[in-house]
Amino acid sequence: MAPQEWLIYIVAFAVSFAMSLLTTPLSKKISIKLGAIDYPKKRGLHKEPIPRMGGVAIVFGFFVSMFVLMPFLEELKTVQFFGFLVGASIIVVLGMLDDIYNLNSKIKLAVQIAAALVVVYTGTRIEMVMWPFTTYLETFSAPLTAFWIIGVTNAVNLIDGVDGLAAGVSSICSIFLMILCILTGSPLAVVFTAALAGSCLGFLPRNFNPAELYMGDTGATFLGFVLGVSSIMGLFKSYTLLAVVVAVLVMALPILDTTFAMLRRAINRKPIMSADRGHLHHRLIDMGYSQKQAVLILYVISIITGTLAILIALRDPLATFVAGLFLVVLSLMVYVYRKRLTDKEEQD
Repeated sequence: MAPQEWLIYIVAFAVSFAMSLLTTPLSKKISIKLGAIDYPKKRGLHKEPIPRMGGVAIVFGFFVSMFVLMPFLEELKTVQFFGFLVGASIIVVLGMLDDIYNLNSKIKLAVQIAAALVVVYTGTRIEMVMWPFTTYLETFSAPLTAFWIIGVTNAVNLIDGVDGLAAGVSSICSIFLMILCILTGSPLAVVFTAALAGSCLGFLPRNFNPAELYMGDTGATFLGFVLGVSSIMGLFKSYTLLAVVVAVLVMALPILDTTFAMLRRAINRKPIMSADRGHLHHRLIDMGYSQKQAVLILYVISIITGTLAILIALRDPLATFVAGLFLVVLSLMVYVYRKRLTDKEEQD
């Protein structure tokens, strides 16, 4: 990789981090001004009203870095990037309106489909899969790509239920996805993920427990949208047979948590988009972990699955086995820690 490419990626991260960090207080004021406030709910974890449009800072940091780099990166002058820009803007406006007015889920889904289709028809597509056998998607390319983008968009939104979880997990996913995109030589996807990681980390200090500001749908759906699009640009066009496995692993926590939530609600005959306390972060807290402990556990899980994705992409069987063994050991450690915590509470 040429030195100037590394410089572009570093600038993408640094600018987005700085802009997000500096504008987070402003996003809090905007939230209060527009009435985007998250009031305590029965299934919620906070006791006081908290502004919930902090995602404005994440979006601002990301797009400022894009426009700063535009003169230096030809990929930021393409129809593909313009399509992403339009689609992401639609998602942001939708998120802001939802944070203020609590929109109907069917309306949100319809607008998300429109945003995804803008991206699809400007050149970002999953054109072929090679598992279990080589398949050229052809007419199914557009709907499958839109389904993936919408799925990841809502997956990140659904894990945004504990202070610092969505921002931290998204930054971890972005960093691992960035590494994979560097390996595949996808400069636009690398810039996207570097900027996204910077924006998340710039926002995290005021969002970590105890949070003074939430990102809301403005931030969470934007994060998911960028991760969904970036994964298509950087993974599905390069890793062929392993693309699906690698993509799911690098974003395993939001994807699997959402999948289980949908299955759980279907089994219980509840609306798919309904809210509940069955998410993994809720279960950890109900088991006795504090919000910080639960979030840190989920951070570690995200780091491990991201590491597994990279090892699989590098096709190193021994390293993959070691990483899998480490995952089992870590799970046992969490179980033992939980058991000791329960025993201590019973003694007290």
